[in-house]
Amino acid sequence: MEKIIGKKVQEFRKKKGMTQEELSEIINISPHYLSALERGLYNIKLETLVKILNCLDCSADEIFCDVVNKSYATNSNRLSERLDNLPIEEQNKILAVVEIMINNASR
Repeated sequence: MEKIIGKKVQEFRKKKGMTQEELSEIINISPHYLSALERGLYNIKLETLVKILNCLDCSADEIFCDVVNKSYATNSNRLSERLDNLPIEEQNKILAVVEIMINNASR
C-alpha cells in the first residue's frame, strides 16, 4: 500500500512540474524523506499527507483511489476527464467498447 500511495504522490508532483526538492522545501521535510515516501519505504504521516495534498492541489480520493475498495467514483471521474479530451469519434469508439464489456459482464 505504501508503494502505491508513494507512486501517486510522485505522479501528482510531476504533473505539477515540481522536483522533490521543491515540494520538500514547501512542506518542510527533507528531500531524502520525500524520496523514501515516494518509493513506499515509510508510512506517510497524516500531517505530511495533508501538506502534500494541499501543495499539489489533489484530493485524498485521487491518492487513495488504487488502495480503497470504494474508489470507483474517483476512477470514473478520471476516465471521464480523459475521455472528454479525445475527439468525438474516438469517444464514441471507446464508449461502444465499454458498453459491450458491461453487457458481457452482466450476463
